[in-house]
Order: sequence, then structure tokens, then C-alpha cells
Amino acid sequence: MSTQKFNFPKGLPVIIILVVVGIIFVSKTALTIDAGKAGVLFKTFGGGVETEKPALGEGFHIIAPWNKVYEYDVRQQELFEKMKVLSSNGLDILLEVTAWYKPQTDKLGLLYQKKGQNYLETVIKPSLRSAARSVVGRYTPEQIYSSKRDVIQSEIFDETKKLLESQYIQLNNVLVRDVTLPPTIKTAIENKLKQEQEFLEYEFTIQKAQKEAERQRIDAEGKAAANRILNESLSDKILKEKGIQATVELAKSPNSKVIVIGSGKEGLPLILGNQ
Repeated sequence: MSTQKFNFPKGLPVIIILVVVGIIFVSKTALTIDAGKAGVLFKTFGGGVETEKPALGEGFHIIAPWNKVYEYDVRQQELFEKMKVLSSNGLDILLEVTAWYKPQTDKLGLLYQKKGQNYLETVIKPSLRSAARSVVGRYTPEQIYSSKRDVIQSEIFDETKKLLESQYIQLNNVLVRDVTLPPTIKTAIENKLKQEQEFLEYEFTIQKAQKEAERQRIDAEGKAAANRILNESLSDKILKEKGIQATVELAKSPNSKVIVIGSGKEGLPLILGNQ
């Protein structure tokens, strides 16, 4: 019984090697960047970090297999910080702050080159804490707890933003979520605010009473002035004229009466009725 030998095509091993090399090459050079992210290109043999050109955006990219891409999340991110700071008189204040931030996409290469990928810990948190300590240190616990909270929030944002602008990071907002004072200080402030409110209410009551008294005085003076003017205007001639007019009206009445001309006081007619 004869056996047959199976002969491989002479070029098959070469083809297989090329296919394997091609697969490896594609796997090393093809890159897909997800939504909300961007990539920094590092050229191993071409000068390192690419800082002059824009970062690689979302989608599919082909890069040389010896180069690397470092991805960053370029969407707005949130940082929540709980820190202890000192007021202007040296009292401990517990501050809860939220910061909204994102890397500057057009300077992503510089961010990677200068600060690396852990910029949250090395740049943002220290800047936020420094700004918060600086701002809160200008105010008393009473101001922080009541009237100056919005001002403090705005100042922390402004100072942190200045620090981060030169660090290739964009700060969108800072929110002071909560301020916690030592219990004894908080109680003292609340009692003081309550007393001030009661005093304002008492002042309002006094002012209201004073205004009412003033109104009554002005009203009385007005009536007195009106009566004085009326009295001064009622001369004897006017009174006689008014009396004559009243007599005429009575004379027109259907009721029976007797009118005696010139017999009344001041020479006015005297009217005698049958009743």
C-alpha cells in the first residue's frame, strides 16, 4: 500500500507570518478614544509629548506602534472636599466644598507634560484648600455663618480659578455646601441673632406707635385750624344772612306757623308754629 505525502505550498509559511505580523501591527496602531475623552500622543522617537498639535479627539485613530497615547476625561468633573480651616479669630471651621472642573483640552499635552495624569491630587485639591484657608481666614465665625456665606463662596472660586488657570485646568464653579461651627460658637451666634431680631421688632413697634401719634397730632392740628378759619369767617352779617335763608325755607313749609318780622334775636324773624 503506497502513502502520499502532503506538501505545503512554498509561500504559505511566509503568508502566515505576514498575517500574524499584520494583526500585531494593527492591534498596536489602531486606537479608539471613547466619548468624553481625549488623548495625548507621546512620540517615542519624535520628541516626546506632542504639545503643538491638538489632542486626539473621540473616535478611531492610527498611530505608530512605538508611540503611546495617554487618555484624559475632558468632561466636567466634580470634586467634593471636606476641610478644616481657621476663622479670623483662630476658631476651627469645618467647610464642605464642591468644585466643578475640567482640563483645558487645547492644552492637554502641556497638562500631561507638566502635571501628569494625577493632576486632581497634585494640583486641584491643594489649590482649593489654599484658597479656602485664605478666604475664610478673613472673616469671623458670625460672618461665615450668616451674612458673608455667598461672598466667601465667590471669593474661594475667584482665588482657586486664578491658581488653576496657569495649571492648564478650567474651573467652572465652586459651591460651599455646608459650614459647621463649634457647637458653643454656633449657639452663641444663634442667640445673638435672635436678640437682634427681637430688638428690630421692638424698634419697629416703637416707630409704628410714634408714627401713629404723629398722624393723630397732625390730624388734630388740621381740625383745629379748620375750626379757627371757620370761626373767623362767620361774621354777624353772614350769620344774619344764613338766618334769613333758613327763615325763607321754613316759610315755604306747608306746616302752619306764624312769622313775626323783626322780633327775633339780632332782628331775625320770629317763627311761631302751631305745635
